[in-house]
Amino acid sequence: MNTERTGLYPGTFDPITLGHYDIIKRAAKLVDTLVIGVAMNPGKNPLFNVDERCAMVEKMIEEFPDTNFVVKPFNNLLMHFAEECNASVIIRGLRAVSDFEYEFQMVGMNRRLNSEIETVFLMASDQHQFIASSLVKEIAFLDGDISKFVSKSTAEAIVERVALLNAEKNS
Repeated sequence: MNTERTGLYPGTFDPITLGHYDIIKRAAKLVDTLVIGVAMNPGKNPLFNVDERCAMVEKMIEEFPDTNFVVKPFNNLLMHFAEECNASVIIRGLRAVSDFEYEFQMVGMNRRLNSEIETVFLMASDQHQFIASSLVKEIAFLDGDISKFVSKSTAEAIVERVALLNAEKNS
């Protein structure tokens, strides 16, 4: 019997924030292998393509040399992806009551699809509760300082992408 515990932390990560990073660090303590599933989700109109987002996630987690991380893109039903990864647990971060309402509904549906895979919620740390990728992008587009919300390399990528999109819009 395999006693290795694989966890899956799924998200769009457009961009990955320090809040995501906090959940990743804490989730890594709960499982032997943590799969970070980067959802393609074109319906969210991402700023970065899935390969760019995967690279950002990989760069951010490089400082965990003794931890078993796998970064994988996915474009299918979360429970199907969890099964493909042999995950026994899905990790979800919660920032506020509004997150809980949505996640509560998703857990119910996911349990109907596969009752063998548990969902574990990690509350966002108090210094990260307000961080949302959509807000980070909005601040960047309005020329605000995003350095308190994302890693240095992610901030540089966002500023570069926003400048490119603004230049295209103004030409």
